[in-house]
Amino acid sequence: MIQPIKILLDTDPGGDDSFAFLWLQSLAKQGYAEIVAVTSVDGNVQAHHTFAASCKLLQLGGFGQVEVGRGVIGGSARQDMKNAGGIHGADGMGNLSHTLSEPTQNYETARYADDLLIEKLKAAPGEITLVAIGPLTNLAAAERRAAGVLNLAKQIVIMGGAFFCPGNVTPEAEFNIAYDAEAAKLVFGCCQNLVVLPIDVTHQLVFTPELAQQISRVQPDSPISQFIVALCDFMVGTALAFREMSGRQGFLVHDAATLAYLFYPETLLFRRMQVEIETQGDWTRGKTVFDRRSGIKTAANAWVALEVDAANLLAMLVADLKLLVAGEPRPEFTLRE
Repeated sequence: MIQPIKILLDTDPGGDDSFAFLWLQSLAKQGYAEIVAVTSVDGNVQAHHTFAASCKLLQLGGFGQVEVGRGVIGGSARQDMKNAGGIHGADGMGNLSHTLSEPTQNYETARYADDLLIEKLKAAPGEITLVAIGPLTNLAAAERRAAGVLNLAKQIVIMGGAFFCPGNVTPEAEFNIAYDAEAAKLVFGCCQNLVVLPIDVTHQLVFTPELAQQISRVQPDSPISQFIVALCDFMVGTALAFREMSGRQGFLVHDAATLAYLFYPETLLFRRMQVEIETQGDWTRGKTVFDRRSGIKTAANAWVALEVDAANLLAMLVADLKLLVAGEPRPEFTLRE
């Protein structure tokens, strides 16, 4: 019997968030994951857009009944840091939100994300994996209100940080951490159950129009197929415009790495670290730092991915999205003697 992984997704859709969102729904339909709830957060675009996008993506994949929490307002995001609407579209979905069904959940009446996080974690201590693929504002808010609540998670899987590579919003910092560096500092300071997927590995995850077409050919008229192809086309265009891809035709599916860790762990190699978040530096605010010197470190708090089998990871993503489009279960897999 397969025991599905209970997942609470904290997200700020976002083109790459959207692909991770659909991958999670495919894994849930196959019986490998249980989506406990979704909490939306201010990040790539404003909180009301990320809430609507989360609701629409759940409906698109057939999980419209999953509760979505609205992002906590009043985090410590830098006022001079712009969101990523220029890359992801004004709605965070490649300006495609109008092509999807209107959400049945209402932003004004939805529960706040920290309420939802606290409730779910306290109801099932040690059972829920938090997958955080946006700024850590909601997680920090939950911890401030209920000290120790984040340690009730089985583990917290974070897409964020830059260790041996340049940042993607400043020379040193990655967007999700830098957008609310104080929230990240709080989360990293109070938890020892962290798994971190930094841009050191996610910069190798290039999703191309050819991969989108492979998925679409399964059922070209499927609304999911049409959304994947259109979103890919939009993201490739902005990735090229922002010079993220060195002229390559593709875009980075950063957030997909979190699900690869949980369901295809053979695609990643990790190092144990004591990660700290810089919040004071004029040029380094939001940088993820660890002490590389030889010496005893008893406060290690995170496993950090530093190597990835990108080809295999992307192949698994494509295979599972094909199953979501087709609406069919995964073929049985057995190990040969």
